[in-house]
Amino acid sequence: MTIINFEKDIGNKMHKLAKELWPINRSITGSGVRKTLRTLAKVCPKISIIEVPSGSRVFDWIVPYEWNVNEAWIKNPKGKKIVNFANNNLHIIGYSQPINKKLNLNQLKKNLYSIRSQPNAIPYVTSYYKKRWGFCIKDNIKKKLKSGKYTVYIDSKFKKGFLSYGELVLPGNTKKEILLSTNICHPSLANNELSGPIVTIHLAKWLQSLSKKKYTYRIIFIPETIGAITYLSKHYKSMKKNIVAGYNISCVGDDRSYSYLPSRKGETIADDIAKHVLKWTNKNYKTYSWSDRGSDERQYCSPGIDLPIASIMRTKFGEYPEYHTSLDNLINVVTPSGLEGGYTVIKRAIEALEKNCFPKITVLCEPHLSKRNLYPTLSIKNSTKKIKVMMDLISYSDGKTSLLKIAEKINVPIWSLYHLIDLLLEKKLLKIKQ
Repeated sequence: MTIINFEKDIGNKMHKLAKELWPINRSITGSGVRKTLRTLAKVCPKISIIEVPSGSRVFDWIVPYEWNVNEAWIKNPKGKKIVNFANNNLHIIGYSQPINKKLNLNQLKKNLYSIRSQPNAIPYVTSYYKKRWGFCIKDNIKKKLKSGKYTVYIDSKFKKGFLSYGELVLPGNTKKEILLSTNICHPSLANNELSGPIVTIHLAKWLQSLSKKKYTYRIIFIPETIGAITYLSKHYKSMKKNIVAGYNISCVGDDRSYSYLPSRKGETIADDIAKHVLKWTNKNYKTYSWSDRGSDERQYCSPGIDLPIASIMRTKFGEYPEYHTSLDNLINVVTPSGLEGGYTVIKRAIEALEKNCFPKITVLCEPHLSKRNLYPTLSIKNSTKKIKVMMDLISYSDGKTSLLKIAEKINVPIWSLYHLIDLLLEKKLLKIKQ
């Protein structure tokens, strides 16, 4: 699993793709979702785009009508546009009903949403399952509005269409699967959620480049909540049978923090590897509890589904001030280095899942390492320090202790053991129990 050419300067490559996707108006359905999936498919062309008809029953939910927006704005009494969807797609409530009316200021304010504590931010607001219309506006602009008649116009359309999602299945040596899941439903919000599909599509490209994979990889790009529920309704039986670990990928693009949110059970291999990788990536990473859940991990870990899915993040959703506002951008929040950090930490977790095994020494007592050129032939004080890790690895290789647990016991990152495993296998001093 060596770094291949496409990973050179990967942070800037991901940031460039994020800029391309930034202006697309995404929601839980609609043309923006399809355009996003088609753009991601340029990076990894084998993605399948699947459409589920509106009205389909998915467990306790119904797939909603498809929603698209052509135009939306507010004109002040002088006829000047003071809010324009064309300038920022956060300006209207997600799933807003169409409207074309003149309203006085008091009537208008009932349908205006702003944040007093963040006067320069446009909030992100949705109303997927209750009919309403509304605009989102900076509070400092809202405060300056004067009495008079305002024209409000939203050209939105609802139709019996489809919920669209992307799926990529990469076969491995076994039918046992790793799930990678990310959301494609938010409009112009950088860390939550644009960073997720950007990092995930590049992980998919890396996985696709590998000549050998232990596991099969199921990689999905879905609208949050309704997308996960829809996907599970179609696949949960096989997923329960085959998925051994997985990660919900969201908020992986900023430079401020690393975070971990456990699966509901909290003791799966996905959890153990997430904590190990994060510990050796940034010892100050933040741990959250299941009660802090907020994304599709709610669906994957729900009772009766019970998948071993955890979340590895940079700064967690809801834990940074720009969250769900226009301030969550590609300038001040999501950076090339932040995206590269998100990519690297999840890639390490995947590698750890692939490389984790149960090594067993093939000789009794310590092997004679020097005759295999693995140990210095001259015993001098401190000369054995550099091979202590190898000796520690050998001492725990009983066929019952996993490589991950050995790494924890001898206090080294698991990736520092990969080359030693390969070396000892080459010398026929180890055999591997999967």
